[in-house]
Amino acid sequence: MNPIEFHFDFVSPNAYVAHKLLPEIEGRTGRKFTYVPVLLGGIFKLTNNASPFVAFEETRNKLDYIRLDFRRFLEKYGLRDFVPNPGFPMNTVKIMRGAIVAEKAGWFAAYADAMFHHMWESPKQMDDPAIIREALDFSGLDADAILTGIEAQEIKDQLIANTEASVAKGTFGAPTFYVGDEIFFGKDRLLDVEAEIEYQGRQ
Repeated sequence: MNPIEFHFDFVSPNAYVAHKLLPEIEGRTGRKFTYVPVLLGGIFKLTNNASPFVAFEETRNKLDYIRLDFRRFLEKYGLRDFVPNPGFPMNTVKIMRGAIVAEKAGWFAAYADAMFHHMWESPKQMDDPAIIREALDFSGLDADAILTGIEAQEIKDQLIANTEASVAKGTFGAPTFYVGDEIFFGKDRLLDVEAEIEYQGRQ
């Protein structure tokens, strides 16, 4: 079967939304998403892209509409735990490296849930090592293993490699999904992602 991938960075509120909704798609399709940690800032540099809050800063009414559309999406899917992070945007390189450490250690799912929680449900300044440690401890995760592991060169190199490979595949932002070779960008394409999973499953 073709792989199904979710390319994400914890800094993206849209990636948070996708993370919360993917289990429902997995339940309906019987297929699991492979989470691919990438660094959104690195993707922007490699693709000459920018956050909508930068790209549309000077466009009258655009950012107001983006915020309205996001609120509507949250309401539509009953995502009531979302809280805007006052530190947004921030540098998530440490916690994205942490995702790779957790993946190698075999407890990625718990780590991903925790990081999305501390970014977008109980928001904190998740580029501060002391706050990261507190968040990991609160979530019952091994803070020493994570904070030591993220300094390993192989972990740093893996995040760079993930990001570069994602861009080479077609990624220009987050969240991005791949169903086999088919690319879908953004939380608004989740229904299309599900339809493609089902279509490819019939082939």
